[in-house]
Amino acid sequence: MAQTTYATGTGPFGLAAVDVNNDGKPDIIVTNVNSNNVGVLLNTGNGTFTAQTTYLTGAKPNSVAVVDINNDSKPDLIVTNLNSNYINVLLNIGNGTFTAQTTYPTGAGPYDVEVIDVNNDNKPDIIVANANGNSVGVLLNIGNGTFAPQTTYSTGSTPYSLSVVDVNNDSEPDIIAINSNSNYVSVLLNIGNGTFTPQTTYSAGTNPYGLAVADINSDSKPDIIVANSGSNNVSVLLNTGNGTFTAQTTYSTGSLPLNVVVRDVNNDGKSDIIVVNYNSNNVGVFFNTGNGTFTTQTTYTTGANPRNVAVVDVNNDGKIDIIVANQGSSNVGILLAC
Repeated sequence: MAQTTYATGTGPFGLAAVDVNNDGKPDIIVTNVNSNNVGVLLNTGNGTFTAQTTYLTGAKPNSVAVVDINNDSKPDLIVTNLNSNYINVLLNIGNGTFTAQTTYPTGAGPYDVEVIDVNNDNKPDIIVANANGNSVGVLLNIGNGTFAPQTTYSTGSTPYSLSVVDVNNDSEPDIIAINSNSNYVSVLLNIGNGTFTPQTTYSAGTNPYGLAVADINSDSKPDIIVANSGSNNVSVLLNTGNGTFTAQTTYSTGSLPLNVVVRDVNNDGKSDIIVVNYNSNNVGVFFNTGNGTFTTQTTYTTGANPRNVAVVDVNNDGKIDIIVANQGSSNVGILLAC
């Protein structure tokens, strides 16, 4: 499949594909790290998109989450700003248009963000990886999409990516973070009311960068998948129960894998691994052969320096497509499933 591209700002970095204008079609939201804005490209149908509309952020916007935080049934934008040391929230005012940002302080170098209810009050909270502060921060939603100051929990060195998933089957979402300069994964279990245990660590590859948490071996327990930028591979750590994990199994990627997602892309009921290879200018797909084992990667050419990837059906044909943020080309590429 050849990509179709759409221009973004300079240095597209963070990426999400969510319907923001309530028309039943997934739209593209991208952070432009060198333009200090976030771009919204609306899906016009059949997987084609409008030119981006941009909204100002702080300095070096890295990651974006798209979640309804104020209970008005419209998904809002939550963006980390690496050089501003804050998160900004842009509320959806309808038709996929957004307010100016409201900001909340974080730790040093906020890099990745997840938005999920961690304290069972039916209000989504913000969890942020503070890459330069060696911590994760939890900002509880206090109502109407406003947030309390962060509570921080120590991680290893340079947490670049995180996920918030119930890994021990107690109906409380836990925090999983990767620590690039410590070469390990941190698991912080939720002990109730949105508070967390100190980290338990598991070895990853060299300079882990991207993270996904999903059940890959059909045992109803979420597993950990890590893109290791320094060792050019992905690690798979299977959940053995109660939120503990096996030692990693690795699969070779292209050069400098930076982001990974897990979805069933070939409609066989098994979760596959999709990874972007920054220096190889491609995206690799590892097909699940069963029991959480994978084929060698099949690659598809992208633009220059793909940084991030989202996987969703953009043209309503029942097949999963791939969206890539090409940092070096200043565009997003769409690879439609054949």
